[in-house]
Amino acid sequence: MTTASTQEVTITRPRLPRDLPATTREIRLTARPVGMPTADLFHLTSAPIQAPAEGQILVRNTWMSVDPYMRGRMDDRPSYIPPFQVGSALEGSALGEVIASQSSEIPVGATVTHLAGWREHATLDAAQATVVDPDLAAPHHYLGALGTTGLTAYAALTEIAPVQAGDTVFISAAAGAVGSIAGQLAKVLGAGRVIGSAGGPAKTDLLTTAFGFDAAIDYRTGDLVDQLAHAAPHGVDVYLDSVGGDHLRIAVEAMRHRGRIAMVGAISGYNGGGPGPAPDLYLAATKEVTLRGMLVNSYFPIFEDYIAKAAAWLADGTLRTRETVYDGLEKAPAAFLGVLSGINSGKMLVRLG
Repeated sequence: MTTASTQEVTITRPRLPRDLPATTREIRLTARPVGMPTADLFHLTSAPIQAPAEGQILVRNTWMSVDPYMRGRMDDRPSYIPPFQVGSALEGSALGEVIASQSSEIPVGATVTHLAGWREHATLDAAQATVVDPDLAAPHHYLGALGTTGLTAYAALTEIAPVQAGDTVFISAAAGAVGSIAGQLAKVLGAGRVIGSAGGPAKTDLLTTAFGFDAAIDYRTGDLVDQLAHAAPHGVDVYLDSVGGDHLRIAVEAMRHRGRIAMVGAISGYNGGGPGPAPDLYLAATKEVTLRGMLVNSYFPIFEDYIAKAAAWLADGTLRTRETVYDGLEKAPAAFLGVLSGINSGKMLVRLG
């Protein structure tokens, strides 16, 4: 005869901080853009704060990132990442403090990064968050130099288009988030000469005075071919492309034999109007040039190693950063539109608290 045993089960219900409001704010997409997005496509609204279920955490976001790739997610078309949904909150990299937890892996008080930005509070599975060390570097760096921005630059110049000692390296959108870090990393990796392209004298000055580029060209003045020829009279060995269009075309023309091109973005075509002038692929073939695209998530296995190196470079001044910061969730649309129009120097961030 089998005797049944009874066992007392304790059910732990999610608890929220007593001073937490019942609702939070988030920004939703109201419609899909045609061409350049406009401010009316973004709606700031309130939503209930969800208590975390088993295995989940509640994060009070303190910083969020806006990035050019988000423009592609506004279109309803197949891509490497799902499109934003009309009527729903947008998404993107964010950093914050865990204020409630139903996870044994992530305690209350931890600082985490995740992809539920564009809102002031986020309830998500603990597996979707990454705990970071706020004592290693200022927390906002985990959305920039120590985040996917920095990893993109590092992977591009070590895995996609490896920099070799003495190389001449050309970087487009060089005063932006990825480009400003890439120029400095190229020097760390042994480049002999680093040239950046940016828009306007303030940004080109920044490249040479703050970020250590050897030369800068201003694409707004035209004559890209002549400017690059003057800055790199013997040609280019490595090109990091975030622009596409005419920048990619002239880079192919300037490449030396067996040059390497890392294609990490093409912001010149994000708002429609076609891809711009195509590069001469026959010329690239006769020079045995390598053109290779990259998605940063393919390089997450080297993320931890990169963070350790980059944190040391930040600490000793080898790696310097600039941030353009907007304050308040309500300013996030303006910050995003600013990235698309190129008003930022370095990383564009929104401070939420």
